[in-house]
Amino acid sequence: MAAGGFCKLPNGTVVVALNLPSPVVDAATGVRVLVLAQNRARALTRLRNLGLRAVYLRGNAAPPTPDEITAVLHHPDGLIWRTAPGPTAPAVPELWRPIRSLLRKPVAQP
Repeated sequence: MAAGGFCKLPNGTVVVALNLPSPVVDAATGVRVLVLAQNRARALTRLRNLGLRAVYLRGNAAPPTPDEITAVLHHPDGLIWRTAPGPTAPAVPELWRPIRSLLRKPVAQP
């Protein structure tokens, strides 16, 4: 994991942002995942319960931006992702998506 960080909100909840490699999206870029939870440990537990076992947050190198915080606060699940910014990422950022669209198993084509 290249970068990650967190931001504690005035109501006591925490928004955790992580850059993760993704087998679905371009491996060089990866994905940026945002999680809203009561604390950092619960945010990481939410990701681990979805099957992302090797997720750790060390330091606060890339905390969520105000736009990212707004996006995760307005999503009903409080768990979203999009392609991480990088050299191959588009100039215009794409929309945030629910985490289930990332973890959905691809349908086998005959």
